[in-house]
Amino acid sequence: MGPAPALADGVPQRVVSLNMCSDQIVVDLLPRERIRAVSHLAADPSVSAVADKAKGIPWTRGNAEEVLSFQPDLVIAGEYTTPATVLLLERLGLKVLKVPSASDFDGARAVTRLIADAVGEREKAERLLADFDRRLAAVAPGEGKRPKAVVYQVNNLASGPGSVADNVLRAAGFRNLTAELNLGPGGQLPLELLVADPPDLIVLSGPVDEYRTVVADNLRHPALTALMRTRKTTTLPWRLWLCATPHLAEAVERLAAARATMTPRAQLR
Repeated sequence: MGPAPALADGVPQRVVSLNMCSDQIVVDLLPRERIRAVSHLAADPSVSAVADKAKGIPWTRGNAEEVLSFQPDLVIAGEYTTPATVLLLERLGLKVLKVPSASDFDGARAVTRLIADAVGEREKAERLLADFDRRLAAVAPGEGKRPKAVVYQVNNLASGPGSVADNVLRAAGFRNLTAELNLGPGGQLPLELLVADPPDLIVLSGPVDEYRTVVADNLRHPALTALMRTRKTTTLPWRLWLCATPHLAEAVERLAAARATMTPRAQLR
């Protein structure tokens, strides 16, 4: 990769991102010639919202020697990303930005601005966030009753209150079933409880036949199959809500569209 174009003093020209969530913001904000590397997950379409845009960008698994080979003038890491690597890079005098975790829309805005300021792209970030806010406002639910929904995953995992998925559900006009069951973020929801008190909408993170492991047997259980015949079900790809970034707007839009097709009875529950 050739050298990046000359920029104002202090503006990083050789950026390396070590965290999948920061990858997405970096790829959205910077031209390719200013990105030296992203994490190895950035181009994985199952978990990254920028997989297509990240194709062809060199990647790293966060090994210190590997990172140093890119000669970065800024390394962006998550709050808990490869701590040994981050510590070594800091000891060697490299500039490292440690980005805090975010789980809601305010957090997504704050992290986007934090990274934008570090790479000298605040104006572009504000354009991205203005579009983000416009899209959220366009599908914001009105007053009145909200149908219940649950994001149900392998191993009976369900996204609880305070999680990214919970914030997406609420922004799309749903109540999160797990809030009534005292489950924390990433908690387990036994299939028996789900069947006993089913929500109006069941949200899966991918087609059931995508998962071949034993921990996904809950998604193939006859009781869940029968339940999904009587309750509306939709798929919300994991890549859209795994990280709190402006890409959450698409997740909200998809769920709002699903809500718009629900029966009046479900809308009034």
